[in-house]
Amino acid sequence: MTRRHLLGAAAAAFAQPKTARPNILFILADDLGYGDLECYGQQRIRSPRISRLAAEGIRFTQAYAGSTVCAPSRCCLMTGKHTGHATIRGNRKPELGLGPNELTAASLLRSAGYRTALFGKWGLGGFDMDSTPNSRGFDEFFGYLNQLHAHNSFPGHIWDNRTEILLTGNWFHQRKTFSNDLFTEKAVHFLERQTTRQPFFLCLTYTIPHANNELGRFQKNGIECPDLGIYANEDWPEVERTFAAAITRMDTGIGRVLDTLTSKGLDENTIVFFSSDNGPHHEGNHDANFFHSSGPLRGTKRDLYEGGIRVPMIARWKGEIAPGRTSAFPWAFWDFLPTAAELAGLPTPSGIDGFSVLPTLLGKKQKPHGHFYWEFHEGGFQQAVRKGDWKLVRQRPRMNLELFNLEHDPGEARDVAAENPNIVAGLSPLFRTSRADNKDFPVKER
Repeated sequence: MTRRHLLGAAAAAFAQPKTARPNILFILADDLGYGDLECYGQQRIRSPRISRLAAEGIRFTQAYAGSTVCAPSRCCLMTGKHTGHATIRGNRKPELGLGPNELTAASLLRSAGYRTALFGKWGLGGFDMDSTPNSRGFDEFFGYLNQLHAHNSFPGHIWDNRTEILLTGNWFHQRKTFSNDLFTEKAVHFLERQTTRQPFFLCLTYTIPHANNELGRFQKNGIECPDLGIYANEDWPEVERTFAAAITRMDTGIGRVLDTLTSKGLDENTIVFFSSDNGPHHEGNHDANFFHSSGPLRGTKRDLYEGGIRVPMIARWKGEIAPGRTSAFPWAFWDFLPTAAELAGLPTPSGIDGFSVLPTLLGKKQKPHGHFYWEFHEGGFQQAVRKGDWKLVRQRPRMNLELFNLEHDPGEARDVAAENPNIVAGLSPLFRTSRADNKDFPVKER
């Protein structure tokens, strides 16, 4: 979509009734596994407000992150492109930003008259490439610019739009200011300023339960939280008590945000999404197996098996999304931008990989994706493609292909490639046709 066409479509969106353009709130956790929430089967970590959100809306069982690590997954979410076409395809270049003319969900919605804000982790570039949130469609920003800075939940500084704010209470290991509490406060204050006269798009991107990887190299507990909360007396390793406490603390913060929506009379016309940027981690000395964070799925963060990319996804829109629903309709982060466009009354932009899932959200039937594609460049070059219930995985360009049937084997325990050569032959060309080369992420043939 050209800028002129975008502005024309935005003008048409302005003319629609206000109820046709709901507010959009997207809450994103960081490294939260498919099995880390009560509403997805978790038995020991409490998350009552997220469970309530799911009960009031729809819970998806086959939703996918954009990637198996942070930055490319967020790139897919913001741009509507999968990792075969995305600008950012890995974490190893934290300074890398979005393209200079790249459309984002925020710039699209701002063009349609939305007030836009992001509080939390950005991870898609900084000042060097003019790829800060403020230059990519967000009116307001408070948080971390890159994922390395975001490893520290008690940082010495943080960004308020383009201004560096010193958090002196965290200097010299004092740990007085927990960044995720600040993100909750910013979101609450933002919502308190909103009215029904202008729609808003708010991204609340917590860094929970991501580890402080650097801290974890020097001590046994690399997970950060101000206290252990209700888990203080559990007979668990300290790192696991802290992990659980961080998730429950995030859940409490989300509850405050949702309560503010209600008190301001905004909840009826706000669609709320909740998800995670990828699967669970084994970092900071946390063991993803301790809480069965992948649930019934195989793999974790940095894998293209289901445990690395299938994530919790919840959506609530009171009066529009029927409560208490569970859906197995598969969709992915790159579908968010076109979904947001339809919610705002805009046409789907050209040059993206996603489509709007609004029909599914509203309980209507829609045609599924032809296929899904992922690639990941750390530790070699991994690829995965899903078409229908079949999923093909390649760990390295020269390694054998693995084939799984997700309907019968969602845990990917049995490779059936040898038994289904025709399926393999039909899917394997998608590894080539689904992607374009990216100079910043060259393919390593090994």
